[in-house]
Amino acid sequence: MRYGLLAGNGRFPILALTEARKLGHEVVVIGIDGEADFAALAPLTPALHRITIAQLSKLIDICRSEQVTELMFAGQVKHVSIFSSLRPDWRLLKLLTSLPEKNTDALIGGVIKVLADEGITVADSTRLLKPLLAPEGVMTRRKPTSDEEKQLKYGRRIAAALSGFDIGQSVAISERACVALEAMEGTDAMLRRAASMVNGKPLVLVKGSRRRGHLLFDVPVAGPQTIATMVETGTTALAVDAGRTLLLDREDAITAADKAGLAIVGYKVEDEA
Repeated sequence: MRYGLLAGNGRFPILALTEARKLGHEVVVIGIDGEADFAALAPLTPALHRITIAQLSKLIDICRSEQVTELMFAGQVKHVSIFSSLRPDWRLLKLLTSLPEKNTDALIGGVIKVLADEGITVADSTRLLKPLLAPEGVMTRRKPTSDEEKQLKYGRRIAAALSGFDIGQSVAISERACVALEAMEGTDAMLRRAASMVNGKPLVLVKGSRRRGHLLFDVPVAGPQTIATMVETGTTALAVDAGRTLLLDREDAITAADKAGLAIVGYKVEDEA
């Protein structure tokens, strides 16, 4: 099977391509300049293209020339890229002027519609990586304490309430109070900001998945770097949405969490938070 992959930053695109090769799929890669790791992507694809975040027309032209009718989004694009100084091409400019709100859901949803109008379907971005999705239940040796469990569930209620506002996927909780919400800075920076406000008191971290009915884009990701930042900031427990969060290098992440005495748990999305 031949399809396309629009690559952002992180290891998600690399893992997806590696798995695609194992399955015998041919994947054309379109990397976003300033985000994608082109050196790492090049050996994994027969065709590697480069576009800026502002070149929607070029994305469509590449898909046409490569005979790609199914495209997968993989990897993150920094939310601050919305404020890039790059001038949007005519297609993107037309889309931007039609949007009532300039946020990730609205923008990418609009891009998906434009692509669909051109005969290009956007596929589930985790289709090749189902084994890497977080399982349900406790993943570490240590379970959350009774107090951590209450804080995690409180955080999940907040994450669920915020899911429709497209302002980030993570919240930091301490003593059953919401200390920080993730905006455009990313989870690590959000945790550091939260730690600066709690005078050494422990935090818990909740990563939500916006409760969408799809995983076409913006899939939450956690891994060893998340664990390292949790240790750095005194964050003792992590809650993620089971089946909707990518756990990269899961064994390494869980080993690091166990070594630090942290707790990681996956909740069913349909669970009452």
